[in-house]
Amino acid sequence: MAASVSPLRSYWALYSRLADPHRSCRAKLRIHRKWESQRRHLHQSTTRHAAVVISGTALARQLHREIQRDVEELVAQGNMRPHLGVVFVGDDPASRTYVRNKTRAASTLGISSDTVLRPSSVSQEELLDLIDKMNRDWRVSGVLVQLPLPEHINERAVCNAIAPEKDVDGFHIVNIGKLCLDQRSMVPATPAAVWEIIKRAGIETVGKNVLVAGRSKNVGMPIAMLLHTDRNHERPGASESSKSPCRILLEEVCRLRLTCVRTRVYDTKVSEVLVERSNVVICDVFDSIAFISGDATVTIAHRCTPKERLKELSSLADIIVTAAGVPGLITADMVKESAAVIDVGINRSVDPKTGKLRLIGVKEKASYITPVPGGVGPMTVAMLMKNTVTAARNALMH
Repeated sequence: MAASVSPLRSYWALYSRLADPHRSCRAKLRIHRKWESQRRHLHQSTTRHAAVVISGTALARQLHREIQRDVEELVAQGNMRPHLGVVFVGDDPASRTYVRNKTRAASTLGISSDTVLRPSSVSQEELLDLIDKMNRDWRVSGVLVQLPLPEHINERAVCNAIAPEKDVDGFHIVNIGKLCLDQRSMVPATPAAVWEIIKRAGIETVGKNVLVAGRSKNVGMPIAMLLHTDRNHERPGASESSKSPCRILLEEVCRLRLTCVRTRVYDTKVSEVLVERSNVVICDVFDSIAFISGDATVTIAHRCTPKERLKELSSLADIIVTAAGVPGLITADMVKESAAVIDVGINRSVDPKTGKLRLIGVKEKASYITPVPGGVGPMTVAMLMKNTVTAARNALMH
């Protein structure tokens, strides 16, 4: 049926298939002019092998607006403003930067926060006592202990000391267990960021092969759990509570077996959908319930996976998530044509000619790619803020 789709269709043209089969020539001309003016700004190159660069910064801005609305709604209902309690042990410069970014984001979104500083010499017992006090403090919605901790402190014991309903990092054994059982839980921020990027970019996962390079219990493993989750379980890939016009449109797109790609991220209102060429829909719109993630066939690779085996697995993968923290782990010759590559690492690559940062990986061969920096990182902080609001809502039910 894809062959019957004209080269250019607006959102209303597709949506009106369900209501009004007649379309005016004037509307077509207006949409055509709009499309021509916007085509210069598309992230997707016209060359065959150019990847769509998914801007985590743009996605995070949209998520920020959603979080701000949630916070305002909570406060307008007479509830306490969500509050994030952060514990920072030691004086590691990188950790200090991460904490500053998180508290700054919280302030911007209307979430109050405070940071409790402790020296590297603090004992594990003192730290556990502090966490216990924050657990019992009704004014604290979410608790975050910045990792890593000094060697004499057991990180697992500290993570498990945080009340599961206040565990905005999602590292408590109860939250990890629920995640593995497809139950609603606090999802670790970085895996949640990857999950959200895939959903919001419209990358299909149902029935697809996914390779997760990295098996850490805080990143690699949760990502694998999310992507292979059963949509029919308690925590589905997307809400089915309501169907917006955009959702109806995209269901029609899926029925016609079209390929959907997004070029920009705006608010949730329906803006416009354009067809650049037969069977490709280019959207200027995002709808949070439009795409369903999960039900993928997931393989986890790690540092003990032989290079040749890694190449074999990656060549079969429709989606590759690199979470091993190794720059250049996945190279162009290892990537399947039109695969999506999500780089979770914080590694940066510098162009020797210009001296500027450049994308790590396989831009010329992949269909989607996340930049470093500006990809998963901004979304990780945004998902942490979303978890804080979720924790505040959970407190209302206890």
